[in-house]
Amino acid sequence: MAAPVVDAEYLKEIDKVRRDLRALISSKHCAPIMLRLAWHDAGTYDAKTKTGGPNGSIRNERELNHSANNGLKIAIEFCEAVKAKHPQITYADLYQLAGVVAVEVTGGPTVDFVPGRKDSVDSPEEGRLPDAKQGPPHLRAIFYRMGLSDKDIVALSGAHTLGRAHPERSGFEGPWTRDPLKFDNSYYVELLNKESNGLLKLPTDMALVEDPEFRQYVVLYAEDEEAFFADYAASHKKLSELGFTSTPPSSGFNLAAMGVAVATVVLLLGYVYEVGRRVK
Repeated sequence: MAAPVVDAEYLKEIDKVRRDLRALISSKHCAPIMLRLAWHDAGTYDAKTKTGGPNGSIRNERELNHSANNGLKIAIEFCEAVKAKHPQITYADLYQLAGVVAVEVTGGPTVDFVPGRKDSVDSPEEGRLPDAKQGPPHLRAIFYRMGLSDKDIVALSGAHTLGRAHPERSGFEGPWTRDPLKFDNSYYVELLNKESNGLLKLPTDMALVEDPEFRQYVVLYAEDEEAFFADYAASHKKLSELGFTSTPPSSGFNLAAMGVAVATVVLLLGYVYEVGRRVK
């Protein structure tokens, strides 16, 4: 499918979609699952083959039925209500904007959002998303395949500050933090807290503490929430734009504006010339 034309009208619709998503996520308290939807659509990217990524393909029944996507039909249906009001917006942009808004409305950092992703009907094979039962080598294999770094792995993992695991979806149960609808650095604080009774710590979570390269970032983010917010916003943006090349939204407008400016200068010079002739 062709990429959308990101003109003034498209940008205006993006603003409307953002407002609708903010209202929806606030009223439904669905920030965690909307963020998970955005991540799972983007997290299939393969930097070598240039396949997968944030292209809206997660809505395809075959991909939605991948085991890692259990429960995400709820988020897809929430987004369908917004899409119905704004049909010109691509699913790819809609899902990624939903993730950005989910972070913002729960108190997290502002993540820069650039629209213009095109939709795809091609879904990657199953197995490209992280397996919560595994450790550091697996995490690195998954995220390096996307073109992301160790710092990205740890920063993005901090989004587990939102939500909880459901046994029917992942086989695990419980929240990672004491306030699963607040985006902050408590995920890292609890990872380092040996007495976090009742809070979830998956094998992939513990891998961040046990691996020295990962742990340095865990300690940093536990101590400095501003550092976490800055790194998270940068890593989230990278994840949401994997395989996506944006085009200047107003290039046509700039050319037109330049033409008007040139014409104006010509008219002014002509006026000055005529006035000069009359004076003489």
